[in-house]
Amino acid sequence: MSGRYARQAVLPEVGDTGQARLAAASVLIVGAGGLGCPVMQYLAGAGVGSLVIVDHDVVEETNLHRQPLYTMADIGKPKVEVARAALQRFNPGLNVAVHAERLTPQNAARLVAAADLVVDAADSFAVTYILSDACQAAAKPLVSASVIGMTGYAGAFCGGGPSYRAVFPEVSVDGGTCDTVGVLGTAVAVMGGLQAHLALHLLLDLEPSVLSRVVTFDAKRLAFGGFGFAGSPEPDAFVPFIAPEAVTADDLVVDLRGLDEVPVSPFAGARRLVVDTIEQLEMPSGRVVLACRSGQRALIAADRLRNRGVTNLALVALG
Repeated sequence: MSGRYARQAVLPEVGDTGQARLAAASVLIVGAGGLGCPVMQYLAGAGVGSLVIVDHDVVEETNLHRQPLYTMADIGKPKVEVARAALQRFNPGLNVAVHAERLTPQNAARLVAAADLVVDAADSFAVTYILSDACQAAAKPLVSASVIGMTGYAGAFCGGGPSYRAVFPEVSVDGGTCDTVGVLGTAVAVMGGLQAHLALHLLLDLEPSVLSRVVTFDAKRLAFGGFGFAGSPEPDAFVPFIAPEAVTADDLVVDLRGLDEVPVSPFAGARRLVVDTIEQLEMPSGRVVLACRSGQRALIAADRLRNRGVTNLALVALG
């Protein structure tokens, strides 16, 4: 057997039939950063026929230690455009479509509907929950991962298995970001590579299925772990993410970002509270919209308000 995919197709788990499955597949990849780079490269290398990449960001110098798809010459350019050019040089037979935009509640359903499988490589609470909701509704498998510091996880959700919400209904109040906590490039590469592997495993329909499984990785101790979550019940109710444009004049908006973070809220008349003071909010008569940067604080605040009996809630992640 010769050709680009010879060393892969010779595997009995792949063969000509499996290679044809990959060539016919369409994968939506949300996030073209540290996780997205190995995902894009390995799915392109494996011959997945159509890749749709969504990312609103541009290349920055601080990206380069963990995003080797980009170079110094790419700084300031949209990541999706640089990635498309690099992937098509690498494998000209691929169909690579890009969207230089944020993943939002407005575009998620449309993008998910056109894909056979979705990869969540954005490392954003808001994106993960939005994609999980869309994938669960469309019965599409979702491969999600996150890395911070020297630890991370990757798992396969939806597509007939439990959603991300079923497994992770709450967000840790101690969660940070790569900006505040830091991240080791090789830890990101390991988890991005694992995401690509999970995606190929699902596309090839290998057994036992990786659906409803999470793999964890501690790069400091060099230890892998994980768990299965088949049969986890879906939540009876959850608070949805909405786009900023969906906020109405009748909503009570609470901007959870500090005044030192954002002196002026983009929402006129917004209350300025933080998670620890959310209990000071008066009992509302209409919908309460909780806004923050990533969605993490909004999720935590929503849980606290729900414990007080407030159920008419929505979340906004402002990026």
